[in-house]
Amino acid sequence: MKKQLVLAGLLALVNLSSQAQRHQSRPMKKAGGLTQYVDPYIGTGFHGHVFVGASVPFGAVQLGPTNISEGWDWCSGYHISDSTIIGFQHTHLSGTGIGDLGDISFMPTTGPINVYKGSNKDLKSGYVSLFSHKDEVVKPGYYKVKLKKYDIGVELTASTRVGMHKYTFPASKDAHILIDLQEGIGWDRPMETYIKQVDKNTICGYRFSKGWADDQRIYFTAVFSKPIKTFAVYDSTANVKGTELKGEKVKGVISFTTTKGEAVYAKVGISPVSAENAMLNIKAEIPGWDFNKVVADADAAWNKQFQKIVIKADSLSQMKKFYTAFYHTMIAPSIFNDVNGEYWGTDKKVHKNEGFNNVTTFSLWDTYRSNNPLSTIIHPEHVNDMINSMLAIYQQQGSLPVWHLMANETNCMVGYSAVPVVADALLKGYKGFDANLAYEAMKTTAMGDDRGIKYVKKYGYIPADSSRESVSMGLEYAIDDWSLAQVAKKLGKTEDYAYFSKRGAYYKNYYDAKAGFMRGRLSQDVWRTPYSPFISIHETGDFTEGNGWQYTFLVPQDVEGLIDMLGGVDKFNAKLDSLFIAQGDMGKFKSPDVSGLIGQYAHGNEPSHPMSYYYAYSGKPWKTAEKVRFILDDFYTDKPDGIIGNEDVGQMSAWYVLSAVGFYPVNPANGLYVFGSPVVNEATLQLQGNKKFHVVVKNNGPKNKYIQAMTLNGANYTKTYIKHTDVMQGGELVITMGDKPGAVWGVGEANKAVSVLK
Repeated sequence: MKKQLVLAGLLALVNLSSQAQRHQSRPMKKAGGLTQYVDPYIGTGFHGHVFVGASVPFGAVQLGPTNISEGWDWCSGYHISDSTIIGFQHTHLSGTGIGDLGDISFMPTTGPINVYKGSNKDLKSGYVSLFSHKDEVVKPGYYKVKLKKYDIGVELTASTRVGMHKYTFPASKDAHILIDLQEGIGWDRPMETYIKQVDKNTICGYRFSKGWADDQRIYFTAVFSKPIKTFAVYDSTANVKGTELKGEKVKGVISFTTTKGEAVYAKVGISPVSAENAMLNIKAEIPGWDFNKVVADADAAWNKQFQKIVIKADSLSQMKKFYTAFYHTMIAPSIFNDVNGEYWGTDKKVHKNEGFNNVTTFSLWDTYRSNNPLSTIIHPEHVNDMINSMLAIYQQQGSLPVWHLMANETNCMVGYSAVPVVADALLKGYKGFDANLAYEAMKTTAMGDDRGIKYVKKYGYIPADSSRESVSMGLEYAIDDWSLAQVAKKLGKTEDYAYFSKRGAYYKNYYDAKAGFMRGRLSQDVWRTPYSPFISIHETGDFTEGNGWQYTFLVPQDVEGLIDMLGGVDKFNAKLDSLFIAQGDMGKFKSPDVSGLIGQYAHGNEPSHPMSYYYAYSGKPWKTAEKVRFILDDFYTDKPDGIIGNEDVGQMSAWYVLSAVGFYPVNPANGLYVFGSPVVNEATLQLQGNKKFHVVVKNNGPKNKYIQAMTLNGANYTKTYIKHTDVMQGGELVITMGDKPGAVWGVGEANKAVSVLK
């Protein structure tokens, strides 16, 4: 009987292997469609911090290489300047200013087993390998490289919750796959890790870690196409007897013999709940071994999303910039639930979602400005997923998320920037979530006492000696409160509308008329001294990654009020002109996030993003055209250093996508988009209900950056803004460009951009 079972097992393994080989022989189709214009190298240089590897839109898995180098420019684990790989990890951040994740690291090797990573100064004795960018292939849903040290070819692809590896080995009696659960990116450190061999083809385990997010938990199951000959476990670098181990720095090594050119495949499911759920994810998403099909499916998933905005442009460079930016807007927020709906909540309990996909990685201080508004146009299902996820977080932690990551509140950045995102969805008529719960969540969050809110309620401002970054914090709260007020108005909550409208104007309490700038306020009568509008003191000053020049203009919710505060239209225009030409030393404590400078305007950091559009409110829309076109052409390129600052989880790219089409949501929650200077020749936006909004740009070119005339559905259109409802109804917008400011379009009081429609 025992022999029969062994024979049956061997036959099953042979069948599994031969089945895998049949699928593996299928030739890979060349990528076509719009994915051909995506260059994932864009943003891998300078301070872009973008993810490089295989993923699908909003996927839980971001499977890609991680360099051995650490530091600020390796927040995603990869930088174009590097030529080392320590492993292929299943989770990565994209564009952040803090490093984390890097979970479940796989590294194929040959020769004697080596579980020491190595270091930048000691590449020879570690398992780290050099590679050449010439051997890389990077495109949406697929990554390929050659590990020089081992002569192993690596190919990666992914579904939503499963990463698939293909390792092409040389002939070796000592071929290995190292699973290193110690490794993480940046701030991330393991707290408890576990690994176990389940059977001849399966390994499972988990990795609990602490980093930017304090309590991260990820489970995995890995299924291999080739039977495991031996499996060894290690506590850091010490071999431990057995095939199962729990500890802080656990590693496992799979070993087998390979022939020259033999391909070994691995399917790695991840889960926030259990290894069993990780296996469910594998069975549901990649049941077979057809690697090329998974690549093709990932390519198709990206193409489906890219079809939502189809453009025509003058050059390949413009196509690459646009679709790479569009690609970057869809790395996150990422799925954070299993195929059975289960996910790990902020309250440290397992929940099962009902009717939505739970998502994580909310970089809301960045994305509320334009990436979330972009989603309201083209990603209706994703918008409902995001709002429902935020409301679940509210129910679990008592407030809306600030910067949420892997079921953890990091409380990173100032403001409660979930409020304008939820408000925008409500005001635009989204109904895929509980509106009453949404309003409750926004109001409860805004009426808390932590993070300086108690001072806002008591004084109308945050005293500079009570909180760091007090001015930036207060200005963000004013934006958030204004957004909440608009929802109160829509819902007929008159008292709340009056109260939060008042708080939405508290930005004025940070303005020192004598100095002419926003500045830290110690009391009703005393300002913080010394003061210079040029100085930027990162982390301990009154401003978040910026200075008085930049933050004086952070009033996108009430530009008319800002104009009045600064002395009227003429003085406002002079001051705004000065923003783009003023020169001064920001000091030695300036954050590296403050980049992409035009005078004191800093496009590399999000607070500046609406400011080039302010001229549309002050009667000079042609100046907006000049600034926007310069930024589109000069601060975004098709080179590795082609993003002027941190990509910030899609926000830098969303600014480009919308501005390239021709309009931008200056106010994040008023349902209006302000015109700038489109660089595309045509754009077709695919909307709900099979509707399309077609933008045609005539006479466009490098010198023809000024809008001369415009028609909307055949009728003359002279306003400097367009309503969200007009876009979503579908139709055609025709924009005629010229090399001089238009004499009719946008001219006059009636055509100025507004904060609220009368």
